[in-house]
Amino acid sequence: MDEESKVKIEETVREILKESDMTEMTEFKVRNLASERLGIDLSDKSHKAYVRGIVKSFLEEVESKQQQDKDEEEEDGRAKGDKELDDDGDLIICRLSDKRRVTIQEFRGKALVSIREYYKKDGKELPSSKGISLTDEQWSTFKKNIPAIENAVKKMESRV
Repeated sequence: MDEESKVKIEETVREILKESDMTEMTEFKVRNLASERLGIDLSDKSHKAYVRGIVKSFLEEVESKQQQDKDEEEEDGRAKGDKELDDDGDLIICRLSDKRRVTIQEFRGKALVSIREYYKKDGKELPSSKGISLTDEQWSTFKKNIPAIENAVKKMESRV
C-alpha cells in the first residue's frame, strides 16, 4: 500500500469516526463506509489491520481527551475553593473515619501523603503520632503494590 493511499484511508476513516455515533459504530462498518467513499476494497488482511490501527489510535485519542477534560474540570473545581483544609492548612483528600484522614502536607520542602489519626484539643483537630507520611517515591511504590495487597486481603478473608 503506497503512502498516498494510506493518507487517504486514514483521513476517510477518521472523518467517518468523527461523524459517527460511537455506541453504534463497529470497525466493520467503518471499513465498509470507507471502502464505499474511496472506491477501494479494504477487506484484505493488510487493509483490515491498517484500518484497525487507525480506529484504535482514534479511540485512544478520544479517551485521552476525555480524561484530560475530566482532570481539568476537577482542577477547576478545586481552584474555585472546593478544597478542604485542616487546621494546619494541609489539603484533606478524604476522611476515612471521624478520626482518620488522608492529607497532602508539605514538610521540609517535600510533599507528603499522610494517613493519620487526629484528636481534638481546644476546639482544633490536631494530627497524632499514629499514622504514616509517605514521600512521592514511597507513595508510588505503595500504589503499584495495591493489587498485591488486595489479593492478600482476599486470601485472608477467604480463610476466615
